[in-house]
Amino acid sequence: MTLATPLASTAAHDTAVAGLTRVAIAGATGFAGQELVRILARHPRVRLTAAMSSAATSTPRALPALARIWDGAVVPLDIERLVADADVVFLALPEAASAELAPQLVERGVKVIDLSGAFRIRDDAQRQRWYPATPALPAGTAYGFSERHAQEIREARLVSNPGCYPTAALMALEPLNAARLLRGPIVIDAKSGVSGAGNTPSERTHFSENHGSVAAYGVFSHRHTAEIEQELGTTVTFVPHLVPLDRGILETIYASLTPGTTEAQVTAALQQAYADAPFVRLTGGMLPEIKHVAHTNFCDIGWKVDAEGGRIVLVAVLDNLVKGAAGSAVQNLNLLLGLDERTGLL
Repeated sequence: MTLATPLASTAAHDTAVAGLTRVAIAGATGFAGQELVRILARHPRVRLTAAMSSAATSTPRALPALARIWDGAVVPLDIERLVADADVVFLALPEAASAELAPQLVERGVKVIDLSGAFRIRDDAQRQRWYPATPALPAGTAYGFSERHAQEIREARLVSNPGCYPTAALMALEPLNAARLLRGPIVIDAKSGVSGAGNTPSERTHFSENHGSVAAYGVFSHRHTAEIEQELGTTVTFVPHLVPLDRGILETIYASLTPGTTEAQVTAALQQAYADAPFVRLTGGMLPEIKHVAHTNFCDIGWKVDAEGGRIVLVAVLDNLVKGAAGSAVQNLNLLLGLDERTGLL
């Protein structure tokens, strides 16, 4: 197996890496997988021992964009090598592949951080509807929303990373929902760059179809709706849109406030929830933009309150490949290892 190769090899370097946690990636050629390679190769407390494709029959390939960051080659998927060479495995695979592979790794003592949706839904009937390849959740599975479930993640054997759309929505809504400041319908108008659709080409993601256009999709049928509703415990109207950007998510969220709720109460609920959250930036009335968070692990949240009308509009933005995928996965790795959440990300 080809490993991450340093520019120079020394005895001191070999001694230093002996104490590092060994990590590997399955699905390293996808957009999120390549982001994982980029982050983990520079993480000071881990050693990237293997980066694998999503199939056992693929051809080894280099990642030219990561030259001098990580000079290894992506090799075919091999579960035996994952078990032998890694303490923690990141799965950036389609959900059916993750559903098959993750339990095998967990049973053999390897901790798993899964970026697919295979293990996000706790209710058996809902999971059967949206992720039928996952018959059950392995013991020790935690929902990987770092800012809200840190203790469960620290003790987990399998961390199911949240979806990119749900991350932005839940960041904005959960503190207000927990404080009982919301009532009635919640509408989430979400817009994502094309990389959110993955790197397998389709008519929808073709440049000529996407460029210069904005399109709604998955209305009343997007699987992320179930994930958001699970965490909030209420029904939402979630409408995603594909926009001609390579990366980034912006969600404009419309909701009603309980009678008498003030802007100060909204602000206090959000500030209290994220007082110790290193990757949440509250912008208040200065509504955030995708460019403010691109290529970072930050989620920025702004809001406007109509106290007289009892309404609130929240705007949440994040990079779908970082905070919406690889970055939050590494944040969860840091929790698993008992490290500062910022390690390797700031």
